Amino acid sequence: MAWEVGEAGGFLLREFQPGDADAVRELFAAGMSEYGPALRTHVLQQPWVMLTLTGTFLLLVASAHSLLLPALVLALLLAAAHLVLGQVWALYIQRCLSDDLKDIGDAYAPHRGARFWVAEAGGEVVGMVGARPVEGHGPSGVLVLKRMVVRRDHRGRGVGKALGRAVLAFACEQGCRAVVLITHRLQREARSLYLSLGFLPEPPQPLPTFYGRLADFTLTRYRYDLAPGD
Repeated sequence: MAWEVGEAGGFLLREFQPGDADAVRELFAAGMSEYGPALRTHVLQQPWVMLTLTGTFLLLVASAHSLLLPALVLALLLAAAHLVLGQVWALYIQRCLSDDLKDIGDAYAPHRGARFWVAEAGGEVVGMVGARPVEGHGPSGVLVLKRMVVRRDHRGRGVGKALGRAVLAFACEQGCRAVVLITHRLQREARSLYLSLGFLPEPPQPLPTFYGRLADFTLTRYRYDLAPGD
């Protein structure tokens, strides 16, 4: 199923085809990579990180009686932190690519009560989203919206809203009670989009890992309840 939507020439919203796999994975990796710099900034601005760096710098100044060595050490520490955080985020992206995005056709197969859509413009995939039953629920339970990404140069053109509405329409067709999704604290544009679609946020929760709490990295769950007959 496919249809023309959008403005200024429009874009094609259609269900995923096997030939889209590489483009979808590349789009996901590119979209998630955009959050790398914001993640590094967020972590380095944490009070305990600032205190550690400041304390190290002052100790070196006091012991070296010079600014050159402390400044060099501080620069090296910041460079190392940027490198490590970049690698951590790259590992997260790779883990996603090795999970449901490894075999999209199977992970989002209709017999699983799932679906995956792409938005196409100019013969290229410029947006994507998937919907799967929440673990432990059947096809008529709760759907989770996953992997929403819109290419940077196509944002603000209605692509994200069209993808989100496709998920909501599918949930209605399946007789689901609700659609849920989870965002991290860096996804400001995405949160605005979900609010505009009618999703309601729950209180943010820290990422349930030691490193998530250490970095004050929170996740927010959004929910869209479907009234009977929607």
